[in-house]
Amino acid sequence: MAGGEGRRAGGELPKQFVKLLGIPMLWWSVMAFHEEDPQTEISIVMHPGFFDDYDIMLSELPREVRDVPVRLVAGGRSRAESVANGIMALPDDAETLIAVHDAARPLVTTELIRRAWECAGANGVAVPVCPVTDSLRELTGDGESVAVDRSRFVSVQTPQTVRADILHRAYRLPERPEFTDDASRVGALGEKVTLFEGDPANIKVTNPRDFAIATALLSGQNR
Repeated sequence: MAGGEGRRAGGELPKQFVKLLGIPMLWWSVMAFHEEDPQTEISIVMHPGFFDDYDIMLSELPREVRDVPVRLVAGGRSRAESVANGIMALPDDAETLIAVHDAARPLVTTELIRRAWECAGANGVAVPVCPVTDSLRELTGDGESVAVDRSRFVSVQTPQTVRADILHRAYRLPERPEFTDDASRVGALGEKVTLFEGDPANIKVTNPRDFAIATALLSGQNR
């Protein structure tokens, strides 16, 4: 998923095209999925207005990483529409697994991807999560808040990996405010959302300072 405009990250380019160690951010995820299994079919979902930027990006990639086969798909007006567009041409059966990953998480490793495939293969749905380490408070209105038990919460990452027939059904559901990711849609079907251990380094690049953090982590990452 590389369809956003990345406004919070600042800069002239959408954040998915900003280079980290000389490689555009979105391409780090492409390389990880391809390295984990070269037979994996990869689709990049992107706003059509960025297709020219994508062509320029591709032409500037080092030759040794350029030739990963990908399918470019036009994104929609929202993340939900973009995911629906991305899976439209993919199989709708119980034998296929689909992993939905955010290009804004360039530190995804082949190990995390492998565990996602294995967990989804065994359970139908697999979502990586990490423990919450910050203290949490719940807003109760009128400027008030209460402390909550952080052990009851986890932070959710991608790739969220789902059996294809389940994911297709999930994206045929009418839109709801609580549908912020694939897992929330799948859960609304009554399917069990199986959680597995994520990776604290699998951060989402959102704000300008996150680029420096991601670059430092990539420099030390054994991919």
